[in-house]
Amino acid sequence: MVKMERHEKEEYVTILDFLPNGYPFDTRPSHQKTAIAQAIGKKRFVLLELVPKKDVFLQPHEEVYIGQDKRDKVHHINGKLPFSRLTATAKSELDFIVKEIVEKNEQRFVDFFNNAQPLSTRMHSIELLPGMGKKRMWEILEERKIKPFESFEDMKKRVHLMPDPKKAVIKRIMQELSGKEKHLLFVDG
Repeated sequence: MVKMERHEKEEYVTILDFLPNGYPFDTRPSHQKTAIAQAIGKKRFVLLELVPKKDVFLQPHEEVYIGQDKRDKVHHINGKLPFSRLTATAKSELDFIVKEIVEKNEQRFVDFFNNAQPLSTRMHSIELLPGMGKKRMWEILEERKIKPFESFEDMKKRVHLMPDPKKAVIKRIMQELSGKEKHLLFVDG
């Protein structure tokens, strides 16, 4: 199965929501609260809670560096953020941002179809994508033997009655983010 290497650190995130005065449910006095940003990793789709540097204001959809080198906007990372703790704004932005990440990195997801392996003798990782049953999975495997897929469009042309592979990937990522899936193909849990 094609997977991002576990524990590979995210270098860049996309901001989902920025709360300059911290969480509204935080009952501490104002002077003790810190600004909070909710973000999603661009490689492994990890949901993170960030604390920006003093006087830094972040915007939804803004790309921010969080790697090991000097960070210009983020003071520190509080840690992983469960889907259930996302703000309403963050949840509404999530669909758009996941779609944007998939579109900008199409080859990475096409490579998933070109290299995906069985999970067991009875289940293939391609079958875990919405709309991909056994029949479609076998067609994909046969077509990729002939020639690797070059794009989502190439897949739709070569696999008979292929559901939109981009939409299937996006839907699967959203299901994994919400914690509804046991097997993780794209999200690092």
